[in-house]
Amino acid sequence: MCRNIKPLFNFSPPATDEDIRAAALQFVRKIAGTRKPSRQNTDAFEVAVEEIFQSSKRMLEGLVATTPPRDRRKFEELKRLRFRKAEAR
Repeated sequence: MCRNIKPLFNFSPPATDEDIRAAALQFVRKIAGTRKPSRQNTDAFEVAVEEIFQSSKRMLEGLVATTPPRDRRKFEELKRLRFRKAEAR
């Protein structure tokens, strides 16, 4: 899976539509194997992003958390620390 797609469920603050759309875009880019589609493929690319965005949003709205929300800033900081440790090796 693409490293740029972040977990979006059960965070405080909650994921925004922009967060969900960015993850959908990264997913479609990964599947298509291209960052920017050709003119002929633009419509199919944009439709896929919108469908995945809508589906992901419905899923996130339907999920039920069994634990307290995690702090998004702390989560991102821990991720950066793990990355720095891995780079130092």
